[in-house]
Amino acid sequence: MGMLRRLVKGRIWTVVITAAVVCILILAVVQGDRHISSYGFCVSCHSMSYPDAETRKSGHYGRLGVNPTCKDCHLPPTFFKRLIAHMIDGPKDSIGEFRYDLSSIEKFNEHRAEFAHTARMTLKRRNSSPCRHCHKDPWPTSEYGQSKHKLLREGKATCIDCHQNLVHEWVPEEDLDKGLKEGKIVLR
Repeated sequence: MGMLRRLVKGRIWTVVITAAVVCILILAVVQGDRHISSYGFCVSCHSMSYPDAETRKSGHYGRLGVNPTCKDCHLPPTFFKRLIAHMIDGPKDSIGEFRYDLSSIEKFNEHRAEFAHTARMTLKRRNSSPCRHCHKDPWPTSEYGQSKHKLLREGKATCIDCHQNLVHEWVPEEDLDKGLKEGKIVLR
C-alpha cells in the first residue's frame, strides 16, 4: 500500500508541475504576442517612423474615433494566425532592417515599391482578413463599387485587389492575381 501511495503522490506532483510549466509557457506566448504586436514595438525601428507618419495623415486614421495601428492592417486578427505570421514574417522583417539602409525617407523610398508589393501579396494571401475584421460587410453606394464588391462576395476578388494606396504613400498599383501566378511584380 505504501508503494501505491508514493506512486500516486509522485504522479500528482508530476501533473501539478507539468500544468504549472504549461501555464507559464502559455502566458509567455500570449504576453510575447501582445508585446511584438504592439504599436510601440512596431515603430521602435527607425524605418517604421515613415509609414507611421503616413498612416496618421490618412483617412483611415482618426475617422470615427478609430486609430488603427500596424497590427490592425498588417497582421491576421486571430491569435494563432498572428503567431504564425510572427514566426514567418518576423525574421524576414528583422533581416530587412539590417539588409537595407533605411536611415532616411529617401533611402526608404528606394525600396518602397518592394515593401508595398510584399505587404499587398501578404494581404492577398490572407484574403484581406485584417480589412474584413473591421469592415464587416461593406457595400458601396456606386454601381461600379457594387459590381466590384459582387466579385468579393463570389470569392473572385479580395479587398487589396482594388484598395491599394489607401494609407501609405502612393506606389504604382499591381495586378495581384498575375503577380501571384508569375511570382513577380505585375503593374496594372
